[in-house]
Amino acid sequence: MPLSAESMAVVQALIAQNMPPLHGLPPAEGRALFNAAFATQPADQEPVARVEDKVIPVEGGTIRARLYALASTQPLPVIVHFHGGGWVIMNIETHDGGCRSLCNKTGFAIVSVEYRKAPEFKAPVPAQDCFAALKWVVANAASLGVDPARVAVMGDSAGGNLAAVVAQMARDLDGPKLRCQILTYPAVDATMSAASIKENATAPLLGEAEMKWFWGQYLDGSGLDVKNPAVSPLFAASLAGLPPAHICTAEFDPLRDEGEAYAKKLEAAGVPVQYERYDGVFHGFALMGKFIPEGNKVQDSQAAFAKKHL
Repeated sequence: MPLSAESMAVVQALIAQNMPPLHGLPPAEGRALFNAAFATQPADQEPVARVEDKVIPVEGGTIRARLYALASTQPLPVIVHFHGGGWVIMNIETHDGGCRSLCNKTGFAIVSVEYRKAPEFKAPVPAQDCFAALKWVVANAASLGVDPARVAVMGDSAGGNLAAVVAQMARDLDGPKLRCQILTYPAVDATMSAASIKENATAPLLGEAEMKWFWGQYLDGSGLDVKNPAVSPLFAASLAGLPPAHICTAEFDPLRDEGEAYAKKLEAAGVPVQYERYDGVFHGFALMGKFIPEGNKVQDSQAAFAKKHL
């Protein structure tokens, strides 16, 4: 099907902003520009009882995190959230609105993690930061007011990559037991060999050129092969024993087919999977529920999935 009317309206609005192509800018300059453009506006900040900024120690430094939680006298289930942005851009602020909404829809605590970014911090540092954050949340469950036995990971795009990698790390490195993983149009294949890469090479917001640039910033100089599971979770030797997964993709997204392939490979390994493809929309739609109805639909689906497993 063609782009939905709502999606087309958003595309036209983005074009009107006349923003330069991200892959034509120095990473630091592009980061500042795009982070400001996509930051959650005050009018879109749903009230949440507890919103607390935290500092998490990681190897070689610290990272920021933000806790969202409703008022409760009992420990809450918790979703550890990793934002998208190609491992290069975006932060807690760009995903603040979505985390607030998810907190209110589920009644669960959300811990949004701002891992260190490429190209300053190449793979696998962002994934290691995210795994450290997961362990920190569980270790500090009492002070955070969360239940260490009811934990999930979640992320969109590059954050979906990190959530998938962290789920594998938790399984393989004796990490916290996860109840589920929620992956929103995840990047799981650094070979960029899926058919949708070419089919959606010039798709809105994210195309082939942008994805090549993101992978280059993340991987070039890292010493990691494109099929290393630390960057391409699709190529893990085994997916058995991973937590149940909710995976969604978008029709007009170069990452569509690899997300579907990961869902199928998880199912083949015996992992329960809820896979959903949203037609008529493009990469990033889940953050655009104010304008694109499918953005609200997918978050409602994710919230129901989280409630089922947490």
